Amino acid sequence: MNLKQLSHMLQLSQTTVSRALNGYPEVSEETRRRVTDAAKRHGYRPNPSARRLATGKAGMIGYVLPTGASVDIDPHFVEFLSGLGDYARSHELDLVLSPADADDEETTYRRVAANKQVDAVYISAPRPADRRISLVNQLGLPFLVHGRAEGLDFDYPFLDIDNEGAFHEAARLLVQLGHRRVALINGDDGQTFAIFRERGVRRALASAGLALPPERIRSVAMTEENGYRSARSLLEQPEPPTAIACSSLIMALGVVRAVRDLGLTIPGDVSLIAHDDVFPWLRPEHFSVPLSTTRSSIRAAGARIAERLAARISGLEEGARGEIWPVDLVVRGSIAGAAG
Repeated sequence: MNLKQLSHMLQLSQTTVSRALNGYPEVSEETRRRVTDAAKRHGYRPNPSARRLATGKAGMIGYVLPTGASVDIDPHFVEFLSGLGDYARSHELDLVLSPADADDEETTYRRVAANKQVDAVYISAPRPADRRISLVNQLGLPFLVHGRAEGLDFDYPFLDIDNEGAFHEAARLLVQLGHRRVALINGDDGQTFAIFRERGVRRALASAGLALPPERIRSVAMTEENGYRSARSLLEQPEPPTAIACSSLIMALGVVRAVRDLGLTIPGDVSLIAHDDVFPWLRPEHFSVPLSTTRSSIRAAGARIAERLAARISGLEEGARGEIWPVDLVVRGSIAGAAG
């Protein structure tokens, strides 16, 4: 079935049907639902070239993917991409990955904008005063940021979780349990999510008259091996921490291994709490000691980014709205009162 036949069957103009299928705001919700239901029922799929000519939209979301020997594609990114892809696929959007030199992403953003390859882009892993956000804003390309960047002099649309609040609550719970030596194994402290998490821990400790000294902080790429090395270096100190807050379940695997190799126990010698991005293949309740976590699904965040980008493409969302998700605190067996 082509557009003309679908329009004739629905007794609507081809323009109305096309606009309904592409999410234009001037089409009523009732008409949009009627058209999309009929399109699904009769197997109609718009021709991409015709859709672009009719609407000026490519039906594509873009992402500039940094590449090079220093870049690792970690499971957090893959899980996020799965959520984004699930939504995009079900709404007939495509995802375009544009590889870029990790030290010169701006050139690729300029090329993507100039070629009009995509209708919108998303930016991930923001840093303070992130130049990518400033550039895309100047280029006039619709965009959304997964995370937040401080230090910019304009507002921009973003989706983030309450990283500071999550780690504040985690550290506050540890303090309430009597822990005075709390350590943080964090992600890359050049990225704002890690900055917020450290800020949350510091704030909770400061409220109890405690500090987070440099020797109790590790900021590393979020891998199992880095979790292991970080935990060993912390727990082999003359005054080791009695509790550790960890930025990833993947790193927590390494922490658990380090504790075991040192002949210690969780939570007898050290309490452990970690952030859970809700990987389907890594469950905190299945750890040897069920792991206490701060929890927010990164896959759900990917789907929401795609949903909001689709709305921005169709004109249903405008402006610089920020969206911050609260984070659940789930208490399990890996934390206990401080020994002694």
